[in-house]
Amino acid sequence: MSKGLLHHVELYVSNLEKSVSFWGWFLEELGYEQHQVWGEGQSWKLEDTYIVFVQTEDKHLYPPYHRCRIGLNHLAFHALSRKHVDDVTDQLRKRHVTILYKDKHPYAGGENYYAVYFEDPDRIKVELVSPF
Repeated sequence: MSKGLLHHVELYVSNLEKSVSFWGWFLEELGYEQHQVWGEGQSWKLEDTYIVFVQTEDKHLYPPYHRCRIGLNHLAFHALSRKHVDDVTDQLRKRHVTILYKDKHPYAGGENYYAVYFEDPDRIKVELVSPF
């Protein structure tokens, strides 16, 4: 383990079932394995880092998440290759997931940046980036 590596990210979600369905396949595609499951949450782990999803209590559901407010804007993950980005993009489309910046895809980050940007059920932006 290296000093400074991210230990975990914990996201409160509006609908745990939808988030688990959305994130489960994607994280497993990236090599994460289911780590913990309990009544109000679930996590996936890759090496020493894990991502946790927890059901938000009803009293905290309003106002809903918006990535342009103070707080988390997006999560970006490494892809294996451009083909991996393309394969995941195909899977996202089959799952009817909102692809962001469709008019610039897969170069929405610039001509030397190959990625797919999309949204989770709470509209958290997610990015899968190809190495160069």
